[in-house]
Amino acid sequence: MQRATLQRCAAAGTASPRAAFEARLSPVTRVKRSSVNLFQLLNFPGDFSIGCFDSSVFHRLDSANLARGARHLKPVVELDSITSFLEDDLRRVEQLLREGVRSADTLIPEVGEHTFASGGKRIRPVLVLLTARLCGYRGLRALQIAAAAEYLHSASLLHDDVVDGASERRGRPSVNAQFGERLAILVGDFMYARGCQMLVEDGSIDILSIYAEALRQMTEGEVLQLSKCFDPDVTESVYLDVIGRKTASLLSAAAESGAILGGVTRAERRNVREYGWELGLAFQLVDDALDYVGTGAELGKPPLQDLSEGKVTLPLLSVLKRCSVGEREGIVSILKSCSREGSRVDPSQASQVAECVARHQGVEITFARASQRAAEARARIESFVDSQAKQTLLDLTEFVVQRNR
Repeated sequence: MQRATLQRCAAAGTASPRAAFEARLSPVTRVKRSSVNLFQLLNFPGDFSIGCFDSSVFHRLDSANLARGARHLKPVVELDSITSFLEDDLRRVEQLLREGVRSADTLIPEVGEHTFASGGKRIRPVLVLLTARLCGYRGLRALQIAAAAEYLHSASLLHDDVVDGASERRGRPSVNAQFGERLAILVGDFMYARGCQMLVEDGSIDILSIYAEALRQMTEGEVLQLSKCFDPDVTESVYLDVIGRKTASLLSAAAESGAILGGVTRAERRNVREYGWELGLAFQLVDDALDYVGTGAELGKPPLQDLSEGKVTLPLLSVLKRCSVGEREGIVSILKSCSREGSRVDPSQASQVAECVARHQGVEITFARASQRAAEARARIESFVDSQAKQTLLDLTEFVVQRNR
């Protein structure tokens, strides 16, 4: 009965979740006294009312938030552009990554090459390099710590893909799909060991300690997320705890390690650490929104993958509190049925849930929350002296909420 209700609601609208989201963002002529293009709204001062949002949350929305929420459709800030002055340092970090997977066993370099050749944003190394410069350090230690941070991140992805049974990563077969689960786990272990080895070689107990704490939190976050799969009663505080541990903790450690290299005051170090934490929350919020509206080509993995795995993220979580009783019962029925049967949410069920999320603006709400977290990140470093590194860190918060992958 409940599923039938959800199906009837889904049938009432013919647009896909992505199309529905785009349709609500496109009528710029509804902006009071303005007919500017959507992507000019970043420079449009003040608040405005927009009729295409029927939720009170979005009745009054500042222009920057709307534009940032739309940026997943056409990113304006490009990571390569804003970090171009780090090109030489990032090339050296990349060299360290490739050298670090050399081993007497030929399989480890092969899997390592597969992992690093697929690219990636390298946000964690970028954070180390930028915060070190922000705090006055330009030495070689930043390169090694940046590489270590990326090793720890890459190791976590290898293990996550095994846990999730993922078949794609960054548009290529995942390591577990290409080489098997056992090798994915073992090479993940190797990368954890290599990252820790590089941190030990650096010699800073402070830096080693913050990364050890981040690894603990990342593991706890993944376990907590696993325990809450298919649970429609997950609270927002639990969700934020999960994404804080599994994503924000490592970005926070990367940011703080750069500050430690710079030898700044305790208060400045705290501000940089909190910048990384807020940036990490914004990053994961956008990831969770893109699962509902991104394409396979943009995401490098199938859309609705998190939903199919039973992950109740903010787009769905916010809608479960706002949708009709019938819609909620339909979604709960799907989640509980999959939990009992130990199966994934099938594509037709996932589409029904995604259409409900689109109708109730779950994606827009999530992008707005990401924007708020990005603003918090910017506030944490405002007191630092103006510099290219500071401006790039500010720009990085824009990239995080505007990206489409």
